[in-house]
Amino acid sequence: MNQDTFKNTVFVFKDKMYRFAKSILTDSDEAYDLVQEVMMKLWQMRDELMRIGNIEAFAMRCVRNDAMNKIKRTKIVQLYHNTLVEEVEGERYPSLTKELIEQLINKLPEKQQLVMHLRDIEEYEISEICEVTLMEENAVRVNLMRARQKIRGQLQKIFDYEKRQIKGIGR
Repeated sequence: MNQDTFKNTVFVFKDKMYRFAKSILTDSDEAYDLVQEVMMKLWQMRDELMRIGNIEAFAMRCVRNDAMNKIKRTKIVQLYHNTLVEEVEGERYPSLTKELIEQLINKLPEKQQLVMHLRDIEEYEISEICEVTLMEENAVRVNLMRARQKIRGQLQKIFDYEKRQIKGIGR
């Protein structure tokens, strides 16, 4: 595979890879560095990539695996979740629903976060999510359903609370 072929078959996924890495690592700089490292690895194995059926799924799986390894090594997950819980609890009235939803998604279990991000943000098909996460289709569907139910339930509680507060102000 030459440089032009690599640019047209692998490099086109760099933005998706970055967004996916950022959704796992939550730090822009770390996500950027991780994508650069994965791109270097893919370039080094460019001749082997032609034998892979779905290069995009393979690249996304590489991002996921490297991100998970990074998290395990530095234990960012524990620190991040502790910080996030404090931030969400300290915030009585989140200013934007989008930010609130992102915070709620980041509080989900790891598999639910990944599946929900790939399906609802990156708009991957279920079969593609199966390839990226190496999960069975039923497991992907169940994790997606549970993630959506949790987010919906939490949003409903917040919106109900805000409605009660607004009614109290109007009296």
